[in-house]
Amino acid sequence: MATQYRLGIDAGGTFTDFVIADKSTGVIKLFKALSTPADPTKAIETGLKLISDDLGATPEQIVSACDLCINGTTVGLNALITHRGGKTGLICTAGHEDSLEIRNGHKEDGFRYDPEYPAAVMLVPRYLRKGVRERILSTGEIRTALHEEDVRAACALFKAEGVETVAISFVWSVLNQAHERRAAEIVREALPDVILTVGGELYPQLREYTRTSTAVVNAYLAPVMRKYVGSVDAYFRSLGAKQPVRYFQSNGGLANGQAMTDRSVYAINSGPASAPQAGLYVAAPFKQKNVITVDMGGTSFDISLTKDGQTNLSKNIDFLRYRIGVPMIQVETLGAGGGSIGWIDSMGLLQVGPQSAGSQPGPACYGLGGVEPTTSDANLVLGYLNPEGLLGGKLPLSVEKARAAVERIARPLGLTVEQAAFGMFTIVNNNMVNGIRRVSVERGFDPRDFALVGAGGATAAHICSLAAEIGIETILLPKLASGLCAFGQIISDVKYNYMATAPARLDNAAAYRRIDQLFKEVEAEGVKRLRDDGFAKKDILVKRSLEMRYVGQVHECTVDVETYAINEKSIERVKEAFHRRHEELYTYSERHSTVEVVNIEATLYGLIEKPKTPTLKRGKPAERAIKDHRKAIFSGTGKSVRTPVYDGEKLGAGALIAGPAIIEEVTTTIVIEPGWRAKLHASGAYLMTRASRP
Repeated sequence: MATQYRLGIDAGGTFTDFVIADKSTGVIKLFKALSTPADPTKAIETGLKLISDDLGATPEQIVSACDLCINGTTVGLNALITHRGGKTGLICTAGHEDSLEIRNGHKEDGFRYDPEYPAAVMLVPRYLRKGVRERILSTGEIRTALHEEDVRAACALFKAEGVETVAISFVWSVLNQAHERRAAEIVREALPDVILTVGGELYPQLREYTRTSTAVVNAYLAPVMRKYVGSVDAYFRSLGAKQPVRYFQSNGGLANGQAMTDRSVYAINSGPASAPQAGLYVAAPFKQKNVITVDMGGTSFDISLTKDGQTNLSKNIDFLRYRIGVPMIQVETLGAGGGSIGWIDSMGLLQVGPQSAGSQPGPACYGLGGVEPTTSDANLVLGYLNPEGLLGGKLPLSVEKARAAVERIARPLGLTVEQAAFGMFTIVNNNMVNGIRRVSVERGFDPRDFALVGAGGATAAHICSLAAEIGIETILLPKLASGLCAFGQIISDVKYNYMATAPARLDNAAAYRRIDQLFKEVEAEGVKRLRDDGFAKKDILVKRSLEMRYVGQVHECTVDVETYAINEKSIERVKEAFHRRHEELYTYSERHSTVEVVNIEATLYGLIEKPKTPTLKRGKPAERAIKDHRKAIFSGTGKSVRTPVYDGEKLGAGALIAGPAIIEEVTTTIVIEPGWRAKLHASGAYLMTRASRP
């Protein structure tokens, strides 16, 4: 079979999504399978069986006909959340064994002055943090030579304790890596089976705590990712894959399996990081470049914001209470999904989440052993979901079990089952709206200036309520919503970030030459990696940025610059770009003050041909697609409304539907609340707008 497909796989906490694009016809199909956290390859096997049955070809034929198989995974994220990474040892400069706990001298924002807020769980216990005698000064000069016997003693301890993975991070190693490199040689000799992370290579930028923490997180996740990548790669090789599997990184690009193991810290937000790219793709036919993409799955709710076509990247952030320096797509995640559990707190108030029933046992209505009331149970009671089941009837639902679960909170609160279900629906919506406010209002953006793009299987039932509460007037909901992250993967490029420290005042020619030379060095490394990965020179794109500040400032801001030579002629362009960026962020600039560069970063892309997407044909009047009527509840009174149910498969471009209405797609259910209307665009996305204000 000739190469004609591209496959994207997004493994979530409850479902694993599969998007397969036929490159010759442009047809894109979506499939879902229950996730199998104990062995993620089982879910992949199940999904490929579904694709096989649909296409009438064996999994081997399908995989061998794929130009790319791409995998986004929550394996790294889950390992960090549950503290189930590898047993880790840290080798650091003597006297700095406690920098992980000292941090920056304070707790995270929001808890800085809370004496009862507990300390973060350390990924490396104190006895496995070994200081070695060595010291490099801030000039890069060696003050104390490396005592190699200290490194060997640390290795002996690690071997005796069964350490799987080791991080090395020395003070000022970014200016002189001689000691880190020699220590790494010793570790590799003494412990050939451990995975090694060298801080100055992974994150070669200033700030010792950030570098050490990033190295430790990377080391902690490396054994988990090595096992996972090894299993997935082996599975696809057994099916005849002609290209290595690509993995989605938290920086918004693809990488091969070796890079994903070496840079495991980039796997943390592997799945959600593809949503902004997909959101922009969905919004493009509507000329929308300001997009808030929300993804409600079975376990979590992920939010990202894109302004003027650019998605925010975060560096040096506290993620799950661990400082991570490498760039990550800015995603706000909270525990709100179809599996989020409703419960009554000590004050007698109804709460929803963050606890989740996940895929095992799952919501009570799944009939897999769950008994706690979840968001999906509430939506079934409210009439939003089809009692005959999800996934086109492949996942049957039990109304009786859903009602019995919701009754567990309705009775103590003195409510009917319907009122309690609507209460759960309202509370989980409020939780999600608060998350949207954090990425928009709290960062200086007015959400009313954005379109809301829905992703995830559960989002479509809630999206009208979310938009109404936050004040957004335009909703874009693609037919592929429940697999939008998997779709985002198949339209993304390979991406690697390369960094270097370059502390230099921009007031002398030597500084300009040093910065220019550093850019050339890191870019040459990235180009070599992409060429080795099979990319031609014409398919490699380079983007540059500098972290800059006025002399005397504590914090830097990131400034994008073009790839011109940095010298006496161009340096004013660099300075002017910084002044403008400073004005954008802080409303002022100081053009008379001296500017300095702290760090540089080059982002290299391996550009991949994008699959074509089909255009929907105009269909018959929407009324012809009505397949049923169902009683649904849209208010806290618990009173039901007879609501038409449309078969999404029978709707063509131009179909216009006014709420209240329900549209059932194969993998998602769209609830159009009273006062809203939806129009199906030829691109395959529903444009939902206010028909009237309630």
